Amino acid sequence: MSRAIALIDRVSDVIGRLIAWLILPLVGGLTWEVIARYVFHAPTIWAYDLTYMLYGSHFMLGAGYALLRGAHIRTDFLYERYSDRTKGIIDTIAYLGFFFPGMLFFFLSSLDEALHAWRIREMSEQTAWRPPIWPFKMAVPVAAALLLVQGVAELLKSLYAIRTGHLYQRREAVEV
Repeated sequence: MSRAIALIDRVSDVIGRLIAWLILPLVGGLTWEVIARYVFHAPTIWAYDLTYMLYGSHFMLGAGYALLRGAHIRTDFLYERYSDRTKGIIDTIAYLGFFFPGMLFFFLSSLDEALHAWRIREMSEQTAWRPPIWPFKMAVPVAAALLLVQGVAELLKSLYAIRTGHLYQRREAVEV
């Protein structure tokens, strides 16, 4: 179990760190647009599409990394008072009852939408630039899959806590 958890955590960590680099073209595009618009009075036709696609991809594809780092919402004021075994029980129920069914539905519905966009080679209609939007739509099911995989590791950590009475501790600390 520990090997599976470590492998999934490592994959989520590497992917999250790679996805974090999307912030650079996002900031670059926004900076270029602000300078072009307010200094040269020549706004671009591509900045809006570029920034919403990059930001959306950054946000969605980073969800698995956020789950790894414990950055998703939890009612800590109650949760912190529980024993590690109780935390494991609550997390197991939450993952099996809510997380996996919801994420599976999200994955399947977004995959259907992304495949349709890919088949018709969908283009954005937000601006005159009209870039292809199907790669952006493919990021949604990919993000859902990454989140599902990290959810498996989190479920295994919950089961570990139930079995041992202690929270799972990574042998190799994942630092930001």
